[in-house]
Amino acid sequence: MPSLNSIIGLEGIELENAVETTGIEVQARAAFCPACVHCGNFRCRIKSSFVRKLKHSRLGTRLVVVHIRSHKYLCLRCRRFFNLRIPGILPRKRSTENFRMEVYEKHHGGISQSLLSKTHEISHATVERWYQDFIKKRVNELRSRHCPKILGIDEHFFTRKKGYATTFCDLKNHKVFDVRLGRSEASLNPYLERLSERYRTKAVVMDLSETYRSIAKKHFPNAMIVADRFHVIRLVNFSFLKAWAMVDPVGRKNRGLLSLMRRHKKNLESEQIERLNQYLKRNPVLQEIYEFKQQLNEILLTVEKNKALLRPKIYTLMEMIQKLQQTSLEPLRTLGTTLERWKEEIGRMMRFSKTNSITEGFHTKMEMLSRRAFGFRNFNNYRMRVLAHCGWDGVFTRT
Repeated sequence: MPSLNSIIGLEGIELENAVETTGIEVQARAAFCPACVHCGNFRCRIKSSFVRKLKHSRLGTRLVVVHIRSHKYLCLRCRRFFNLRIPGILPRKRSTENFRMEVYEKHHGGISQSLLSKTHEISHATVERWYQDFIKKRVNELRSRHCPKILGIDEHFFTRKKGYATTFCDLKNHKVFDVRLGRSEASLNPYLERLSERYRTKAVVMDLSETYRSIAKKHFPNAMIVADRFHVIRLVNFSFLKAWAMVDPVGRKNRGLLSLMRRHKKNLESEQIERLNQYLKRNPVLQEIYEFKQQLNEILLTVEKNKALLRPKIYTLMEMIQKLQQTSLEPLRTLGTTLERWKEEIGRMMRFSKTNSITEGFHTKMEMLSRRAFGFRNFNNYRMRVLAHCGWDGVFTRT
């Protein structure tokens, strides 16, 4: 059987008695001789005594309250007074760090303030204050981080009044590096200019945004810019749907055909392929566009690090881009112009396995955080909450 001291988990405390009432009342005293907090001298004299009543934890459904008999000391060297300092208990607090940590972890896990106020016998404001304290502590631990080697940049919506925010994601460690308000170069320049060790970044993954590309070239000089595969494929499919609407406006409105045309051909079943072929045979122009789109997507989905094996597909991609630029359909011609402007970044994409899917996943988590808080008005509070949930992977040191 473990001793009561090990169950309570407070160092330097000797338990004297435990009484069961509505909770568990524990009588304890300090079991060590302290040193002066001012000069470190061990020659001290007890000046007075007092009892500290501290909420400590919950054993089952009962709240544990510890009554510690403590002392006020006089240092015989520096002649200054000090109170006994106990590990795990901060000065002037009416609860232990274990108790505050327990409340934080439960609230962080989704338990509401009203339920915690009933089970732990504290107020709603105390739960919020403790939660904010630990959130700030988490964010402070992130200040010494280095700039990530593989950086993902993407935007997400914040509020109607303040607009969009930009997410900087560490794609190597799957963590959010930072979140900043705005998506323009003017709004992000002050933050990026203060960012230390930008030279460490070797790759920046982004969507086909000219603004983000100019920002990456200016502030990350040693990084290669890589296009995000998801956004490139989405642009191709979007342009194809616009071209389909121009060729056959009636068929474009058919939801069954829309589902078949949007998917990759390898993901279709035999019955679905037969139905799709019957429709395409009646539209030879559309069939040619569809086969072209499938071939283009197949090339863009290639991930190959061997240059020799990748070179033929790059040549094929360049030829297909030239064909897109020469077509008579405006959506496909615009697509060819865009792919021509981003051909270097798309070429790196075909040799690079990391994508911004990690960043998009964090955006879903950020949206859930905002819903749970019923929205944020203050961006700093939103940023701290995001960094605490998505950017921190350490363990608190119990003081």
